[in-house]
Amino acid sequence: MDQLDVWAMGLVATPWIYLAVFSFAVVDGFFPPIPSESLVIAVAALGSAGTPNIAMVGAIAAAGAFVGDQMTFQVGRWVKVRKIARGRRATAVLDWATAMLARRGSSFVIGARFVPIGRVAVNAAAGTLGYPRMRFLVADVAGSVLWAVYLVVVGLVAGKALGDHPVVAVTVGIIGGLAIGVLVDRVLRRLTPARSPEPVVVADVDPDAAVH
Repeated sequence: MDQLDVWAMGLVATPWIYLAVFSFAVVDGFFPPIPSESLVIAVAALGSAGTPNIAMVGAIAAAGAFVGDQMTFQVGRWVKVRKIARGRRATAVLDWATAMLARRGSSFVIGARFVPIGRVAVNAAAGTLGYPRMRFLVADVAGSVLWAVYLVVVGLVAGKALGDHPVVAVTVGIIGGLAIGVLVDRVLRRLTPARSPEPVVVADVDPDAAVH
């Protein structure tokens, strides 16, 4: 993954950086090890001087995140996720995502976008459970935009404060972004009230039925 970061950062001064940001964000929607957060923050930190266009970076990152999330949701509709995720950790994450999605709905989809592994589990669980597509789409648009804006802001702040030390600015921005992401996730969990105490069993749910 470090080599991917280095390769992508080498494109900062070229138009190809926009394609790299979009591609990383898309793949990160279903394969968390791809470092889309660190790339967006790093590009924003280096772009605080004017290159590349930060607004474009944010818009493209949000679009890529949305596409990746929608792909994961659709895979959840098509594939029996429980049969693939057999490991103890994977099963535990899916159990958590399923229960919280059923209880907190769209707000949980938005909050999960800030958690790399969590968003994949939640989006796949939403597809598997037959969560209403339009409700998921609207929540995903909001989550993707907020996610991209927050990453760009973190990168810009780091870049402005440490403009004379770009490597330090990128490092501080990435660390700060990760810390803020954890904080946002915890705050959203605390502030969002549960709507239903009943657990949901994915294996017994018709993929075409809606979660209530």
